Amino acid sequence: MLYRLPVLCCGLLAVAAMLRCSSAENWPQWRGPAGTGQSPERQIAIVWHEDRGLFWKTPLPEWGTSTPAIWGEAIFLTSHTSEGKLLLLRLDKETGKILWQQEVGTGDAVREAPKRSTQKFHQLHNLASPSPVTDGKTVVAHFGNGDLAAYDFDGKQLWKRNLQEEHGNYSIWWGHSNSPVIFKDTVISVCMQDSLADLQDEPVKSYIVAHDLLTGRQKWLTPRMTKAAAEQCDAYTTPILCDYRGHLQLIVMGGNQLDAYNPADGKQLWFLPNLIGGRTVTGPTVQGDFIYVTRGMRGPMLAVQPRNTGENDFKSIAWDYKEGTPDTCSPVVWNELLFAVADDGIARCIHAPSGNLRWKERLKGKYKASPIAVDGRIFFLNTEGLCTVVSAQARFDKLVENKLDDETLASPAVSDGRVYIRGKQFLYCIGKK
Repeated sequence: MLYRLPVLCCGLLAVAAMLRCSSAENWPQWRGPAGTGQSPERQIAIVWHEDRGLFWKTPLPEWGTSTPAIWGEAIFLTSHTSEGKLLLLRLDKETGKILWQQEVGTGDAVREAPKRSTQKFHQLHNLASPSPVTDGKTVVAHFGNGDLAAYDFDGKQLWKRNLQEEHGNYSIWWGHSNSPVIFKDTVISVCMQDSLADLQDEPVKSYIVAHDLLTGRQKWLTPRMTKAAAEQCDAYTTPILCDYRGHLQLIVMGGNQLDAYNPADGKQLWFLPNLIGGRTVTGPTVQGDFIYVTRGMRGPMLAVQPRNTGENDFKSIAWDYKEGTPDTCSPVVWNELLFAVADDGIARCIHAPSGNLRWKERLKGKYKASPIAVDGRIFFLNTEGLCTVVSAQARFDKLVENKLDDETLASPAVSDGRVYIRGKQFLYCIGKK
């Protein structure tokens, strides 16, 4: 059955569909209200450094690379200490004070392990890589050891499970780091990992699993086995919830495949296989009728318009762009322009409907954080605390470079007119005084 599938996940439409009680001041999950790195905020500060534009900076216990989840006056963040403690913190938005911290569990980011059969964590991240997610009443934290736990805003644990204990040890090569998402009263997690099908009779399963937000009861489990093999099975991406024709779908990228699921029951709606590249770090983003993804291992960037229920073919690909695509950083769209930065600092602006290059410029440093789009500007944050702000337009217009004295791997968040940057040492609150 053929049909046109308008993926309406831009601006406030997706925010209203996904988080009806949310307002523009909240940044409730990885990459913001719609999971696309866009913010509808205005009057955001674009100039700052250690002595200017900081409302506060708060020392953090040890480190992690998760992005803050922000709702109202609450900021939630995860961290992993050198003693192996896995922490969920709540900070006060106005002052930066840590109001409480809960030890969710314990674990080690194993650095010395075989490349296959068990995860070996990359040196740039640890068990506190998945970002927390909140619906304004409950906050869910997930860690790379499989711990998945929900808390109320006062720090009381509502429930806790461990996905490795229930579904088998993670076999992803470089450390599990997928962030959960919330759909109504359900929290959804993904696990995409090496099937080990060439090493053992029973392959290791990749899967999507949903739990009741308040009780932790498992609501559904959907295996996600693709044609990928070995490391190509691995994906470190986070799903996106998108609204089309009044219905939500869960978009997932990884294992050489892009597909969508009904978040209510986990049923697969459509899939586009054979996107052969390699392990996938760069997550999908959506705007208008297009889903934008990058094949793993710096493969081509694609604009996809699924045409069928069930299996789709390459006719669903509107365009591909092959030059210097990102390996880690997810792209962001503003109006009809797509902005991406490769890990080596080459930034590009592409006309999103056509795939035509508008500009290409080298930015300073290396990049792991995904850019964000706010009020007609794009914020590119490198790994050494330098944030380059450019105009979101079809000619390169660098506005300013801002420097913090910290290592910055996590993507920025925006809430209530301020920018929040998580460094290895501090959480920074930036705004206009």
